[in-house]
Amino acid sequence: MAYKKSPTFLRRSRCAEIDPPAGSDEKTVLPSAAVDRVVRRHRLIEILSRDTPAWDPADHPDIEEAGGAAAWVRKMRLEADKALMRRIRSRRQ
Repeated sequence: MAYKKSPTFLRRSRCAEIDPPAGSDEKTVLPSAAVDRVVRRHRLIEILSRDTPAWDPADHPDIEEAGGAAAWVRKMRLEADKALMRRIRSRRQ
């Protein structure tokens, strides 16, 4: 991952709070992680606020053929359970 230096200014009181958990050499890690969380949150809010759906049902005819998303999930889980049981039985023999 590429990094770019960016000056970060923190109040002395905030630095005193950051030192114990992060260590004096790693002061930039906590603010960087906080910025990452904020950016990720804003991206998610933007995506969820869009008027257009995240995916087009026309791209997933198998879900409609199964009778909707809930039925499709049940079908997938049932198939996975059956496959697991076959593997367990084959190991016992």
